[in-house]
Amino acid sequence: MFTSRFQAWVRRNAQRLAAALARLPVTPNQVTVAGMLFTFGAGALAGFGYLLAAGIVLALSGTFDILDGALARATKRSYPYGAFLDSTTDRYSEGAVYLGIAAYFLTHPGPHTDIKVLGTMFALAGSYLVSYVRARAQSLGFKCDVGLFARPERVVAIVVGLLFPPLLPWIVYLLAILANFTAVQRIHEVWKQGRAQRLAAERELAASRSRAEPRSPSRDASAAPGSPPA
Repeated sequence: MFTSRFQAWVRRNAQRLAAALARLPVTPNQVTVAGMLFTFGAGALAGFGYLLAAGIVLALSGTFDILDGALARATKRSYPYGAFLDSTTDRYSEGAVYLGIAAYFLTHPGPHTDIKVLGTMFALAGSYLVSYVRARAQSLGFKCDVGLFARPERVVAIVVGLLFPPLLPWIVYLLAILANFTAVQRIHEVWKQGRAQRLAAERELAASRSRAEPRSPSRDASAAPGSPPA
């Protein structure tokens, strides 16, 4: 994950830009959709072989990803639907970029084209699974923020691959491995939390049963019941 210092720097500058943008008749949802359209453009450019332009456009689209949330906070327009729309458009955006890369490999055949396309599909599946595991875990009450390669890291890796085309196949292979590894990390984290909940529930049940059991009456150890005193 990115360092907390870098995250704080990004948030600070995003808030400044959002404060200026708040003076315009622009809503956070419009910024979210604009970011998705930029990403679609990056995917199309990649598919037609304009990798450098695709990398630049994809890097610019990341600005929209940061701005929509900052603008929502600046204008006090944070609504559940906005978060839902943001997550949904993120999935469309990732799909567009990976499909563009796969189209590039198919239209510019070279050594091991089939492996490159297959790696792209594995990377896409892993990216979707990382996001799904987190969303599903949070819907069930678990905390699921762990993972080596979350979306920001994946976007940065793809931008590097697009800007330096000889690295693109290796970036794709790296994403295919690390995205799925991140999904497994999150699954394991949810399993640990679920196991802790189950053990706590079992201990609570055992304690409640122990409190509910009737105690046997105490007896005088020195005399049988009903016997006269000595």
